Parts: sequence; structure tokens; C-alpha cells
Amino acid sequence: MTVVPPETVSRSQQLVEPALRAAVDRLAPGPRLIAGYHRGWWDADGRPAAREAGKALRPALAVLSAEAAGGPVEPAIPAAVAVELVHDFSLLHDDVMDGDTQRRHRPAAWAVFGTPQALLAGDAVLTLAVQVLTDSRAAGREAALAAVTEAIQHLVRGQFDDIAFEPRTDVGIDACLQMEADKTAALLACAASIGARALAAPAPVVDALHRYGFELGLAFQLVDDLLGIWGEPAVTGKPVLADLRAGKRSSPVVAAMRSGTRAGEELVAVLADGRPATEDDVARAAVLVEQAGGREWCIAEADRRLAAALAALDTAALPATARRELEAVAKFVTERDR
Repeated sequence: MTVVPPETVSRSQQLVEPALRAAVDRLAPGPRLIAGYHRGWWDADGRPAAREAGKALRPALAVLSAEAAGGPVEPAIPAAVAVELVHDFSLLHDDVMDGDTQRRHRPAAWAVFGTPQALLAGDAVLTLAVQVLTDSRAAGREAALAAVTEAIQHLVRGQFDDIAFEPRTDVGIDACLQMEADKTAALLACAASIGARALAAPAPVVDALHRYGFELGLAFQLVDDLLGIWGEPAVTGKPVLADLRAGKRSSPVVAAMRSGTRAGEELVAVLADGRPATEDDVARAAVLVEQAGGREWCIAEADRRLAAALAALDTAALPATARRELEAVAKFVTERDR
């Protein structure tokens, strides 16, 4: 059963969507077409389309962080737009790097428009994110801009390591978690605190929200790792066992390879050449990951990170309503069909 997003996600999407569309309209025609197609706003010919544009998690967290800081949300809207644009940049490039031909149940942008065009559109979207924040008049604009640029550096490093790990069988679990923290948790930590930063909120509030977002980001990625192997295509938009087929050294795979079990040793042998050689090897690898305890470890670690995210909210005085909504968002993103 698919988990229904909390009301705060759709509410924040309604707040941010007009500003996000206005920002994308600033792009040159080619990148604008690709960016809007990627978001599901229109088809490859620019005709309006009503398709899923993702979970809108990051802008929801940005808006909630402004509310958690006790201020109005309007000054945080450019920050919410910026983090969503950075996320779009990462997905446009990620689909190219992973060779994924599907995104949100339709052809990925690079598969429609070509690899060079999709990469350039991603570059344009990333630059636009910085421009949106630079143009903001929020009191904490400089702090918000610094947070976004730092998160981008982490994201690039995480993606670099993700690719570098693919041919290896000696990756440790700490290195794997650091890679996942860089490529996912850093941007969620930025999103969960950037609204407060834009309002120039006190440091204890910003720090609590940043820690909440970081731990939630790791939990989010751990659940994604589970879905990348065992998730239903109707939920993930990708074939079952997709991450194993691609040779991804995701957390359940690494935990299994480092388990010291016989199944873990066999898994190392199956993945010795990077990717499994045949579809039978892909299926066998999934069985071995589970037998070696990789799936169980990943579930337990996701639960631990969720608890740490919620505990971080206790370290600052936050409005009760915002606190409840942050808890609801955290449970939503970690209770997807795993």
C-alpha cells in the first residue's frame, strides 16, 4: 500500500510551485523545455501535461523550517525553489551517469533530448538555483546561499564516490554511509534548515533543523536502497533489482559483502567484475544480500536514523505545529513501500 503524503507536503507545493515555474521561465528556450519536461509540466513538444513532478520533499522541508523558526514563509520561498532546482540538476545528471532510461514512469530527459542537451539543461538549472537565491531579499540570504553551495559540493562528491565504488568489492560500510550522506543527506539537511537560515533564525534552531534533515536524509537514502533492490516498479518507476543490475554498491549490498558470512563471500564473488554477468546472477545476488543480512541491517539502520532525526528536534524550542509536521514528513519518507 502506498503511503499518502502528509497535507503539509501538498500545501508547501502550492506555495512554491508558482515561484518555481517563474524561475524556470527565466531559462533559455532549450533548457527550459527540458527542465519543464523533467518536472512533468509538459511533454517533449512543450504541450501541457499533468504528470507527477516528484515528492516535493525538499521545498516542503524548506517551508517547514521557516515555520519552525517562527517566521513567515514568504522570505523562504526563493530558498525552497533553489533546493528543488539543485535536486532537479542532480537527477538530470544522475540519469545520464546511471544510464537510467526512465524517470517517474516516462522516458528520462536524456533519452528524449539527448545526453549533451540533458547535461546542459542540468547545468542551467543549477546556475538558476544560485541566481534565485542571489536575487532574494531575505535577511539571511547570504547564509542560505552558503548552505546551498556547500550542499552542492557534498552532492557532487557523493555522486563521484557512488560511481567510483561500482567496480569495487572492498568498500566498507562507513565509506558507503559517507557517500550516501554526501549525495543525499547533505541536500536534505540544507533543505530542512534553509528556511530558518533565510529568516536569520537563532543558531540553535538552525542547528537542530540541520541535524534533523541530515539524519532524515540518511534514513531516506537507506529506504531508497531497499526499494532499489526489492521495490515494486509501480512505486519506484524502475525495474525490480535495478540497483543490483547496475552494480550499485548501496548500503544493503555493502553490509552483506562485509558481513563475514558465507553468503557475503559468495556475493563478493558474484560481484567481482562490478556488475552481475547475467540475469541469473542478478537474481542470485538479491538472494545473497538478504541471506547475508544486508536487508535486515538496512531496515534497522533506517529506523535508527529516523529516531535520530526526531531526537534532533528536541534540541531546540520549536512551535508545536511545525514540530508535528516535521515528524509527519519524516515518517512519510521512511514508510514508503519498503
